Amino acid sequence: MKKMITALLALCMLLSVFTGCSTQPQTSSETTQPNSTAQSIANNPVNNVAEVEAPTAPKYVFLFIGDGMSYPQFQAAADYLGAIADDDYEKALPSTKYDTREGAVLDGPVDLCFMDFAVAGSAVTYDSCSFAPDSASTATSIATGKKTYSGMINVDESGATAYETIAEKLHDQKGWKVGVISSVNLNHATPAAFYAHQASRNNYYEIGVELVESGFEYFAGGGLKKITGNDKDKTSLYDLAEAAGYKVTYTQADAEAITAADGKVILIDEHLADSDAMDYDMDRNDGEWALADYVAKGIEVLDNDTGFFMMCEGGKIDWACHANDAGATVTDTLAMAEAVQVAVDFAKEHPEETLILVTGDHETGGLTIGFAGTDYDTYLDTLANQTISYAQFDEQYVNKYKETGTSFEDAMKDVETLFGLKLSGTEDDRLVLTEYEVQRLRTAYDLIISDYSVDDFTQEQYVLYGTYNPFSVTVTHILNNKAGVDFTSYSHTGLPVAVFADGVGAEDFGGYYDNTDIYNKLANLLEVK
Repeated sequence: MKKMITALLALCMLLSVFTGCSTQPQTSSETTQPNSTAQSIANNPVNNVAEVEAPTAPKYVFLFIGDGMSYPQFQAAADYLGAIADDDYEKALPSTKYDTREGAVLDGPVDLCFMDFAVAGSAVTYDSCSFAPDSASTATSIATGKKTYSGMINVDESGATAYETIAEKLHDQKGWKVGVISSVNLNHATPAAFYAHQASRNNYYEIGVELVESGFEYFAGGGLKKITGNDKDKTSLYDLAEAAGYKVTYTQADAEAITAADGKVILIDEHLADSDAMDYDMDRNDGEWALADYVAKGIEVLDNDTGFFMMCEGGKIDWACHANDAGATVTDTLAMAEAVQVAVDFAKEHPEETLILVTGDHETGGLTIGFAGTDYDTYLDTLANQTISYAQFDEQYVNKYKETGTSFEDAMKDVETLFGLKLSGTEDDRLVLTEYEVQRLRTAYDLIISDYSVDDFTQEQYVLYGTYNPFSVTVTHILNNKAGVDFTSYSHTGLPVAVFADGVGAEDFGGYYDNTDIYNKLANLLEVK
């Protein structure tokens, strides 16, 4: 059963309009539910108390990294919330480019919780070989303050010199507990950049061994990739972890039972999806743990009087952008905002001891708000018609069409049910496909039921489909465009990323700087060698 996220979010936004809760801090008597979509997205961050002398350094540090998340990703999510919350705007769609929309006023975006943080800065993301870098090198810069080549994790360009990470320094020098969370694989590039040192991000087994050897107290989220490497006779990474004293869980019930008394733990999400990563939040069923739940459990495991550092990656924002799936991009960005809200709630209980940072490693997909086919208009509420990610659409539907001999017309019935796009309807229904759009879908459909190979794509086909299933990516492209958004790439881009900061030391993170300075500012603030 799919979550009714659109209805919940719309209700949340409308409540915030009438109560003003999105811009005022709560009193100490108020409580929040960390896993509530409504409160987690609409509530504002903890405010610094000017009257109290601020401590010099935080004791609890949260670093949230939206993989592939730059300004377009979180702004699209905020605009989406604004669109679904604005009844008048939805009822009075413009008929001309410069419609004054008499009687209908667009109230604007609804900020995600971190967009209201006390400090906002920007960081450039280039690495030693590219202005459109990858996650390995950019996460290395954030974790160590060093540049390296794309594909390398915490080593110099020669691969010979290893760099110590901020997490390792806090663990070893200050005795802090450390947690690493990701919605994708725990030995993927971004989480690996906080504990591993490898010349290739593809050394998944070796990275997994370093995860075990790190001794960090908390790992949670997606499963480990290549648990026996390329040799099935190797000891499983999970067995290595248990031998090293980690308690490894594979079910949600077991994860819920974990406490700080369990010591070192690795929590693998029970409902793993594509490539053993967590589900896209769009595909997550009610009751299944989201990123926010792993943050809440991490706080329970890590909380102590000495201090802790937690890195949480919203990794599937990047994967959705690679596939040009704007709907999944928005919902996974909102899922990360929920996770940030859990840290905000913790900070309200520890306002003089906590620092929260939210940033991205790079931008993915070249997402933009605006499309030639909609001119000056956007209709982001259109994305609410999508109820399944491209990955699950491929797995559950598209991959079976050739085998079952499904006709184009029958396939389009699935498209209407899952994405809202229609072959016929009234003229004022913007989800009705034009002849041009139908032809694009027919061409893509004919391709997928043939013996096609991505390796044989022409330049034109690559521009149209990338390396993704031609039919599913065409469906999302058309829905994106009807919503008034578009992508320029299936890869990363060179856009700067935002750096949001709130809490103790937040003022250090304003300005426009290199991504290596995220580490430098944090290391200086925390006084690590």
